[in-house]
Amino acid sequence: MKRFNITLCVLLISLLLGACNKDYLNTVPKDRLDATKFFNTAKDLEVYTNGFYTQLPDYHLYDASYGESSDDIVPLIATDRIKGTRIAPVASGSGDWSWSDLRTINYFLTHYQKCPDEAAKLRYGAVARFFRAFFYYNKVRKFGDVPWYNKVLNAGDEELYKPRDSRQLIMDSILSDLDFAIANLPQEVKINEITRYTALALKSRVCLFEGSFRKYHSIPDWEGLLKAAAESSDKLMTESPYKLYTSGGPDKSYRDLFARNDQTTVETILAKDYNLDFGRHTLGYLMTSPTSGSWGMAQDLVDSYLKKDGTRFTDVDGFDKLTFYDVMQNRDPRLTQSTAGPDYMVYGATTPEPVSLNATTTGYRIIKALPGKDQWSSSSSYNDIIIFRLGEILLNYAEAKAELGTLTQQDLDRSVNLLRDRVDMPHLHLAEANADPDSYLAAMYPNVNKGANKGVILEIRRERRVELFNEGFRWDDLMRWKEGKKLEKPMVGLYFPKLGAYDFTGDGKADVYVYSGDKSGAPASVTSFIDIKQRPLTDGQSGNMNPFDYQVHFDEGKDYLQPLPLEDLKLNKALVQNPGWDQ
Repeated sequence: MKRFNITLCVLLISLLLGACNKDYLNTVPKDRLDATKFFNTAKDLEVYTNGFYTQLPDYHLYDASYGESSDDIVPLIATDRIKGTRIAPVASGSGDWSWSDLRTINYFLTHYQKCPDEAAKLRYGAVARFFRAFFYYNKVRKFGDVPWYNKVLNAGDEELYKPRDSRQLIMDSILSDLDFAIANLPQEVKINEITRYTALALKSRVCLFEGSFRKYHSIPDWEGLLKAAAESSDKLMTESPYKLYTSGGPDKSYRDLFARNDQTTVETILAKDYNLDFGRHTLGYLMTSPTSGSWGMAQDLVDSYLKKDGTRFTDVDGFDKLTFYDVMQNRDPRLTQSTAGPDYMVYGATTPEPVSLNATTTGYRIIKALPGKDQWSSSSSYNDIIIFRLGEILLNYAEAKAELGTLTQQDLDRSVNLLRDRVDMPHLHLAEANADPDSYLAAMYPNVNKGANKGVILEIRRERRVELFNEGFRWDDLMRWKEGKKLEKPMVGLYFPKLGAYDFTGDGKADVYVYSGDKSGAPASVTSFIDIKQRPLTDGQSGNMNPFDYQVHFDEGKDYLQPLPLEDLKLNKALVQNPGWDQ
């Protein structure tokens, strides 16, 4: 049975155990599950912990309005956190300050020890502690210091009104839970279940985030966390059977990994299961709808992809004035497996799709994780969503060692260069990268200080942005690197030197016509039109597509953390608002 196909019994249990946000840690309804009659068998523990899987991220992980609200993807309507116009939420438990999931976990950990099956207690106790670690990791990366609760609280308990605990205590507690999970979960390959390998993957992610956040935000004790990130990554790379998915070859495998309906355990460590019979999502609709999604890849991301021979595209004279067809020539194959290129074919089709820019804000259509056309209507997609995969772990390993200053060429060959091998790209060489740091990336990430590893750190960041595009990592990466100001740089699209017709496919026929109010001169072969009165260019009748008509603002004094809800600050006088949000 797939873990995400939760039975009705599990759903009812989850509903009974969930507390409302207002009394998120103390309310015990009269119809609450009777612990004296449950938690007695291994099956009881399994059934209860199955309910935790609903806490995992869903398709919103790839949604430009949620997980990928960053500088990579420009949606039709920018989110408040991109515009810099966020305000503190009001209602208790809103703005991600919800604790009902934690209560469900702690309720289990309070009662599961009564089961006489020792093996079951270790296994499902480890599952619960994995989810508690995952819960608190999400709280820390959003809010910083938060209160630590490891038990169920009742009405009147003083701990309900405690202040935040230190970031150090929270992270130590997270790592303690993860180490327990790693030690006691089965060393198995399960696409939809938490195993030892999943716990190692989460530890790799958590430690890289926290270690690099502390390093770049000048918080002590970052080295130990980055060492733990490298060590947990290395264990997963060494002890597990996972390898990169390469079926289909360099020109197909990367795209296939995300667009196929059902994940396999070749590279994917954990995935959210969707299928025709139980559970669909709306990702295909959001990625293709001109009115509800209209996602577009940002131009500076397109420019960041290397050329096919491994040289920098941004070193080409006039790279920023090239039109679409020339931009797409001889590039890292992941570019045209992430955004529609000149020969774009819908997933599963056998003939190229006519050029259409109606459903993209920037002219660069997003196709990574886009399933076949039969799944493009609302709530009709059922391709699985990857939560953890080996590709991320390889990048975590390389980055942690680079930031520590211990990276070797051998480390690159067993991490970043495996990702490049998949798409038949030249290897990254440590000495060459450090001898000639990329000035384009250096301007993008000014907080990478001068040093022996500056060049390779920049290249690993390039690789991470390219490889993990549209997987929900970019915002957190910018936050932990203290590069929030990057969001203020123009988020524009493809370049047009003038009004008129353009050949996007290289067949000698015009596909796109750019005009100002009157399109009567368009060639008959044109399949897509851009009226600059509706979709402006940066320089009037020329320039880059410019979907945002305002200046993005990122406040370094407050925007690295989210605000707490105002009602929760009133309910608990010991809580203090995050810096900058109390004004």
